[in-house]
Formats: sequence, C-alpha cells, structure tokens
Amino acid sequence: MFPYPLNTLKSLRRLSGRGPAAVLTAALLGLTAAGAAWSATPAAARTSSTVRTCTVSDLYLSMGRKEGAAGSLYWPIRFTNTSTTSCALRGYPGVSALDTAHHQTGPAATRSGRSYGTVTLAPAHSASAIARTTNGPIGGPCLRTGTYLRVYPPASHTATLVPAPWTICSAVFQVGPVNTQGAF
Repeated sequence: MFPYPLNTLKSLRRLSGRGPAAVLTAALLGLTAAGAAWSATPAAARTSSTVRTCTVSDLYLSMGRKEGAAGSLYWPIRFTNTSTTSCALRGYPGVSALDTAHHQTGPAATRSGRSYGTVTLAPAHSASAIARTTNGPIGGPCLRTGTYLRVYPPASHTATLVPAPWTICSAVFQVGPVNTQGAF
C-alpha cells in the first residue's frame, strides 16, 4: 500500500507537468498530513502495548537442567531480566555450539517450527528456549563436544556465551522459541 493519502496522489498527478519542485512540495505536504493523522492515535493506546525489547545488557543467560526423552536431549536456555524495568522477548534465539577457542562446532541450531508470542519479563523473572539434539548417535555420528553455547536473544545482533558442554549428534540441533511454559 502506498503511504500517501489518495488526495495527495491525485495532486501529484496534476502537478507532474509543473516540474520537480512542485511535485516535491506536494509530496512533503501529503506526508505531513499523513504524519498528523498517524500521530493522532491516543497516547494510552501507544504506550500501553509497547514494552521495549530486551537487550543483552538486560539479560542474564544460564542453562537449566538437561533432560532426555524418546532419543532426544533437551536443555533449557534461561533468559532472566536483570534490569529494573520490564522488557519483552519474541521469537527464537540464535544458538550455536563453540569449542574452548570459541570456534563454532557444527551448524547453528535450526528452529523447531513452534508458534510463539511475545513474552514480557518483569525484573528478576525468567523465560526459556529449549535446545534439542539426539541422545547419542542415532542415525548419524556425534560432533566433538562444545564448551559454550553462543546465544543471540531474539531480535538481537549481540550474543552472549553461556558455559554449556553440548554435543550435536545425528545432525540434529534445534531450538524452540522463548516461552514461559518450558515448551520446545
């Protein structure tokens, strides 16, 4: 959809024969009018639903307890809000295993495909994303064991290293979305 109101588009067509300055002036006036309409949203509606996205500096990342089930190994990556205000996480973290020299061992984790929503973390509260591999060489070999997981929180371009001995087996390395239910 074009971001200009319909009357601005009609004005631009009429002015197109008058030169670039006339067209630019009309476009700027149209944007100003459109901006005024967008900013007319009530302040309560704008602020009540907007919680800032958690950054790496807001979070302490740690590992939960490993669990095995049906040939898989599951390990929760816990995100704890250490800031003084609420922040939100939405989606999947980026996760890869690293050795002691911080070199990546194997491919990064793929997404589990589970649907997700926004998780709002109050100060000192946690949510997790579950990492999964197979519980040994089931249908393929295991890679060398990594020493850390490099984790990018959802919507972040900055990673944190979490001490975690992780072995990717059978070419299976997945991660679920951040949630409070402990679901993969």
